[in-house]
Amino acid sequence: MADGFFERVYEYLKRVPRGKVVTYGQIARALGAPRMARQVGYALHVNPMPGIIPCHRVVNRFGGLAPAFAFGGTDAQKQLLLSEGVEVREDNTVDLNLYQWRQ
Repeated sequence: MADGFFERVYEYLKRVPRGKVVTYGQIARALGAPRMARQVGYALHVNPMPGIIPCHRVVNRFGGLAPAFAFGGTDAQKQLLLSEGVEVREDNTVDLNLYQWRQ
């Protein structure tokens, strides 16, 4: 189950446009597994293609960046988001009203 679920997470993330973010729970709900937000996080932690699968576009339900972003820490995630035009506040959160992708 995990491998198939992880692949679905990666395919979903590939559709998130530059300059937008999604939440762990949002991904889980979109995949029909609303109680699997934590597993979404696990999938991102083992992202096999960091440059292709944009896991930096995933934030928590409050818009918070990942404290242990798997590919370089919060600062790396922040820089990647800033490079896409996403404003990151001093408390390392993103305004979901402005930047959350709602497909």
